[in-house]
Amino acid sequence: MAEVICLCNEVLDVDLREYLDTHPIDSIEELRDQASICNKCMQCQDLVESEIYLARLRRQRAQEQL
Repeated sequence: MAEVICLCNEVLDVDLREYLDTHPIDSIEELRDQASICNKCMQCQDLVESEIYLARLRRQRAQEQL
């Protein structure tokens, strides 16, 4: 079941994961620059940063399997 990860923009965790899996985002600043997913409310920063980190790990594992 999807959870809202950012209350300000009503971003769902599954939508954020899908976006991060298809875009090589390495920081919350890059996410703010490239997408309208995150503004600077800072309420969800910890959650978003953890999702960015997990997406980076998934991309690294995918590269290793190739």
